[in-house]
Amino acid sequence: MSNQPSQDTVHVERRKAATGDIALLTIDFPPVNAGSTAMRAALLSALEGLDLETLAGVVLTGAGGNFVGGADIREFDAPAREPHLPDVLSKIESCPVPVIAAIDGAALGGGYELALGCDGRIATPRAVVGLPEVTLGLIPGSGGTLRLPRLVGEAQAIELVTSGRRVKTSEALKLGMIDAVADGDLIEAAIAHLVLPGTGKRILRDLPARPDTAEAVEAAEQAALKKSRGAFAVREAVDAVKRAHTMPAGEALAAEREASLRLRRGPQSRALRHLFFAERAATKLPEGEEPLAIDTVGIVGGGRMGQGIALAFAQAGLTVRISERDADLLKAAMSALADAADGLAERGRIASAADLMERILPGSLGDMADCDLVVEAIIEDMDAKKALFTQLDAILRDDAILATNTSYLDIDEIARATKAPARVAGLHFFNPANVMRLVEVIDAEATSPQVLASLVKLAKRIRKLPVVARVGEGFIGNRIFAAYRQQAEFLIEEGALPLEVDEAMEGFGFAMGLFKVYDLAGLDIAWARRKRLAPTRDPRARYVEIPDVLCELGRFGRKTGSGWYDYASGKPVPYAEVETIIVDTAVSKGVRRRTFTSDEIVSRIMAAIVNEAALLLEEGIAARASDVDIVFVNGYGFPKLKGGPLHWAASLPRAEVLAAVDAMAHASGFGIERAANLEAVLDDAGKL
Repeated sequence: MSNQPSQDTVHVERRKAATGDIALLTIDFPPVNAGSTAMRAALLSALEGLDLETLAGVVLTGAGGNFVGGADIREFDAPAREPHLPDVLSKIESCPVPVIAAIDGAALGGGYELALGCDGRIATPRAVVGLPEVTLGLIPGSGGTLRLPRLVGEAQAIELVTSGRRVKTSEALKLGMIDAVADGDLIEAAIAHLVLPGTGKRILRDLPARPDTAEAVEAAEQAALKKSRGAFAVREAVDAVKRAHTMPAGEALAAEREASLRLRRGPQSRALRHLFFAERAATKLPEGEEPLAIDTVGIVGGGRMGQGIALAFAQAGLTVRISERDADLLKAAMSALADAADGLAERGRIASAADLMERILPGSLGDMADCDLVVEAIIEDMDAKKALFTQLDAILRDDAILATNTSYLDIDEIARATKAPARVAGLHFFNPANVMRLVEVIDAEATSPQVLASLVKLAKRIRKLPVVARVGEGFIGNRIFAAYRQQAEFLIEEGALPLEVDEAMEGFGFAMGLFKVYDLAGLDIAWARRKRLAPTRDPRARYVEIPDVLCELGRFGRKTGSGWYDYASGKPVPYAEVETIIVDTAVSKGVRRRTFTSDEIVSRIMAAIVNEAALLLEEGIAARASDVDIVFVNGYGFPKLKGGPLHWAASLPRAEVLAAVDAMAHASGFGIERAANLEAVLDDAGKL
């Protein structure tokens, strides 16, 4: 019989203290003590079972290295069930003896609200506290917006609640979010705090609000709303914090609870929760595979992408070896990396630029013999990549992994240039690689499950979001983005202007319009791809020559000072010459131009995106509809509050979506048809 204590319960034990016995309540609901209905019921039962007449106080803590890591999000789509967290907090506040929250690990969301309901808060140096509900489209629903301002003030509470940021122990102590930091054993420190002279009940809801100037509150409110990008929860959070200073506590708590439950049922919260679960599904390691240890990584190619990849690995503590095709290019790459490291240090992103650069070592291909992984980041040319992989295959250990950062090329063909294709995969970073969170991990035809598991685990280690895709032109993200770009080009040929398309999509919620993105990335990149695909293009398919004309004129975007827009002022400005090129090219083809409304533009482009997503799911390039959503949200600026293109489409009337796709296909001409699996994909996406 096992001697291990039972889990999914609240353990109760008595401890001796100078002023009498202390009850220690330990929440033990692995893995993070999430605030589920079962956990709340167990905690309330434990509190009700205490013999309070014989106790000098209570210490509340969590097992497994966490206090309470937040609510159980799986319960959010069901009606709220008793006991509710406010019921537990009411029991704590009515307890005649003081209750101290002893916080290790995470006390987030409802977990921090639980701590706020206690009379004091002691934390370990590794603890993190906060109210991140806005990141799921909610506001705190159990008094967080009322109790927190009693500790930190109204303006600071607005910043904390509307940002949803997680606060580490040192800052939490400075702000007043916790009372003390444990020096040594957490429980002993909590008991010592509990028996300090003068320690007693300190019910935050009964304390007066900490005063702030009207100017400070207004500044905090405006800063929060400016960053909100249309998030309903931010406006509601500001209002809730302000109510906590103007309403009686009971009324403010009731209003907060109503707003939180209302937002939980709303489309933005559903979209953000969908993305939360989508990320968990995408980052799950393949079962039954033991990932290889990866501590030293080689980067071949010291351009912007190679530099970003090197920084991403070095910031995570890995040793990086970087090479270029000649000494001058390598020297330039190391100089740029040193400048980037200095910038990171100045912004407080890293502790020391010198320490970071010590982990990035310049060298040759031969110096990579001890690498566990080598990532290729050279020019997007198949012959060059195959030649490089043949060289690396002869240099590296048999168990080392070879990865290509190609955006489009056939990784199966690249892998065949090696003797062991099983160790070859894709690791497609997004530029800038040390900033962008998304990484597509490409499972090539011969890639071994262990190599795939190793790369997924590595991506998580460097704080990236890995999404597994199969080999196909553009994989997931660039494949769909190509359909987006194609439809936008059709629209400008038919009568829209680049600024009209960009403003329509930005109005929909995209972070940046397509033609501005196009200029930022460089028009020559897509031009090279079009020229590569030209021999296989069906002559019956519609093709827009306008981007080619711009490239032939040397208008490659921001880097040349002009592209779809002019950048003489440093900002994108519509250029009359581009409009002339658009109109003349269209007229020469006999295209009859007309005006488009913003709604028409959005409908056409979103129909193309959704239809292309269905096609790549049918082809098996993406495994799940949710993978498409997180790729487009994290890599292409799709609005988070809409949950990704397929989640968004699934929320619309089905007939409306199908009609939009059919209209898009009709306007696009030969080769574009409604995906046969589109309705099935929307059915699946609607279940997520």
